[in-house]
Amino acid sequence: MRLLIANGKLIDPANRLNTILDLLIVDGKIAKVGAKLSETYDGAKDAQVIDADGKLVVPGFIDLHTHFREPGYEYKETIKTGTASAAAGGFTTVCVMPNTNPVNDNQSVTEFILDKARKEGIVNVCPIGAITKGSKGQELAEISELGEAGCVAISDDGRPVMNSEVMRRAMEYAKTFDLPVIDHCEDLILSEGGSMHEGIISTELGLKGIPAASEEVMVARDLILAQQTGVHLHLAHISTANSVRMIREAKARGLKVTAEACPHHFTLTHETLMDFDANKKMNPPLRTKADVDAVIEGLKDGTLDAIATDHAPHAAEEKHQEFESAPFGVVGLETAWPLAYALVESGMLTVEEVVAKLTIHPAKIIKSNRGTLSEGAVADVTIIDPEESWVVDPAKLLSKSKNTSFIGWKMRSRILKTIVSGKVVWSAITRE
Repeated sequence: MRLLIANGKLIDPANRLNTILDLLIVDGKIAKVGAKLSETYDGAKDAQVIDADGKLVVPGFIDLHTHFREPGYEYKETIKTGTASAAAGGFTTVCVMPNTNPVNDNQSVTEFILDKARKEGIVNVCPIGAITKGSKGQELAEISELGEAGCVAISDDGRPVMNSEVMRRAMEYAKTFDLPVIDHCEDLILSEGGSMHEGIISTELGLKGIPAASEEVMVARDLILAQQTGVHLHLAHISTANSVRMIREAKARGLKVTAEACPHHFTLTHETLMDFDANKKMNPPLRTKADVDAVIEGLKDGTLDAIATDHAPHAAEEKHQEFESAPFGVVGLETAWPLAYALVESGMLTVEEVVAKLTIHPAKIIKSNRGTLSEGAVADVTIIDPEESWVVDPAKLLSKSKNTSFIGWKMRSRILKTIVSGKVVWSAITRE
């Protein structure tokens, strides 16, 4: 099959491209990148044409942090519905966290996820294995087995590894098998019983807070352990100014550390919780304006390498409880791009910087050969209309759960088509 994407503005940070060019896809690979290929390149003749005039053509997005809930919690999300949501958001590869039921702490669960993804998924699914058995933080999972089965990293996301000795041993094993350790940084003693950021707003609302220190203490500990072990440490969903500062300093000292930020953490502050909307309850929680500014600065200066969604679906009846009882987590795959693009429109980041944090940077973290529009690369491509506006309507989200923090928001910039291995798997036009 031949597919010619014509007249689009190609933005490919891996190749320092930001110019109007054509892109020819042949048999699932990028065969040629050049100007006016239909006129100048014989191989482009008779190709199906997608006119991308006025549109952005970028590598398919890669999300380092999603929760698809299958196996065990299919009423919240399945691999089928989760990959559909990912495609609608422009993501062609997603890394799925292990806090399923059973936990992905062994080869059989990893193989189940990969098999389901092959049969029912429409984007690439990369499992992340658990650090400890059952993610209970006590006994190491079979890390080598998980890597051999296809896991791209290990994490106990959703729960931190509180025992420092266990975490140290996990890092040592992970380094041996060349697997990144993705860390959920939270001191459970400091955060116990909390439901939002500890500060003036939590006091006004009468809610127990989660102090910034609960994240920062664990960031500090694991940076120290990473320095000792030499492992590649990846810090998930960074939300505080002090965390950003410590990561910046660790990088300056040469530590092998990467980190991510989520759109809700660089868009919203804890003031937005004055309405007690549990769809804005996540862990780590929304923080202060100073924290938001620090996260954006961390994205700008490269301290924070990637933008990840932490897509965490929950059923409506779970979120429709009193705020303190509702579970943590929000969906984010379908709103990630416009929220990230808002950083471009505000002048805080360039479009190349934002695209890099959704493509080549996360690709490098999981050692993927995707995230680029290089000739010969797998044709994972996202086409975007940067001008089109749309309103977030939960009923129109493809995720099985609708717990978005952005109900009714007017978004600018829309995903038009998502292409995986040369095949159009999602098109905005067909959804009208």
